[in-house]
Amino acid sequence: MDYSVHKQRLIEMEERLTARVDVHAAEGREQSEKLVGDSGDASMASENASRRFTQAEFGSTVLAQVRDALRRIEDGSFGACIVDGEPIEPNRLEASPWVPYCLKHQKLAEAGSDSFPTM
Repeated sequence: MDYSVHKQRLIEMEERLTARVDVHAAEGREQSEKLVGDSGDASMASENASRRFTQAEFGSTVLAQVRDALRRIEDGSFGACIVDGEPIEPNRLEASPWVPYCLKHQKLAEAGSDSFPTM
């Protein structure tokens, strides 16, 4: 199957996420290093830094998933569930091309099911 459209989308996402993570991390560091005038200012700076670091962490998580998907394209396993090798639903890949599981195994993973295989 030709996944060139998915690959291009993933490459573009990787570029955007990399830039966004870098910006959020830099803004978090900047907020952490700000000189503050009083405890209220310190509290706001700390809250802003925390928010930026959280955004950077979330972006890093999605970025790792995007990079994993790109590796699966290269090794020929993209589009197959990493649990049982069955095809991932085309609509699911269209919506979120980085997903590693079919819908059945995604639901089992989210439910914390005992029947979900651990890697």
